[in-house]
Amino acid sequence: MKRILYVVLPIFAFVLIFTNAFFGHLIFGLPYEQDINKYSIYVHLQEEWNSYPGNILFDITNVWSNSNSDQNVYSTDPSDITSLINYNSNQLQSQNGKSYVELKHEFSNCESSWKPMLYRLAIDSLRNKIEFVKGAQLNDDPYITILPNMGIEKQTASESYVQFIPICTSHESTSYEFSVSINDKNSWFDVYFVNSEKQLEHYLNSETFHYYSGDECSAQNYQSFSGECNNVGNNSGLLIIIPDNLEQSLTKVKVNLHEKL
Repeated sequence: MKRILYVVLPIFAFVLIFTNAFFGHLIFGLPYEQDINKYSIYVHLQEEWNSYPGNILFDITNVWSNSNSDQNVYSTDPSDITSLINYNSNQLQSQNGKSYVELKHEFSNCESSWKPMLYRLAIDSLRNKIEFVKGAQLNDDPYITILPNMGIEKQTASESYVQFIPICTSHESTSYEFSVSINDKNSWFDVYFVNSEKQLEHYLNSETFHYYSGDECSAQNYQSFSGECNNVGNNSGLLIIIPDNLEQSLTKVKVNLHEKL
């Protein structure tokens, strides 16, 4: 068996390198006719936070039906990122008197889309198939993720960090399925599908904030959750609340959004 692996693995590596060298620049067609917005948000908490010097990385994939899908497409190795500069710079912000630095990477506010090159699609597909076999994911699609619902005993936190993640849509009203997970086994999140970023301000001001009332539109005290929310407006998004009790130097929050056809 080992001898076979010694032969197969070098051949596989050679084929992958050869294919990437000659065809890696090509954009690979996806198995669904929708656009992808893939970006990340890096948050560095300042010393006012209990979680200092902790960091939070939101890894966001938004798959949606773009009526202008042939415009502003960029790949994993874009040569021109001028359209992203306005959105992707360090921003010093605060919540309830506690400051943090936020950096968005490849965020375009739904104005451009991302498509994986051949080698990236192959790697992402293999990774997701492994997660599917392990039971950590309920499907094996590389960019539309359905996670098992993993809740914990009811917890309360006096202080939290809150992030708004917008959807992308060209419709006045639409339906979205979504999934959220956190890699800190000692922490959790609450998630709410809200009608606009305005609800973030209401939450931070300790005012009543409104969210969609569907059974799967919100969840509290989860480490992994998937749901579907119907008839949401075009300014909607996810409000994700994370307690200020993080112990890891980097806490990763994976967010997947998929507009239903």
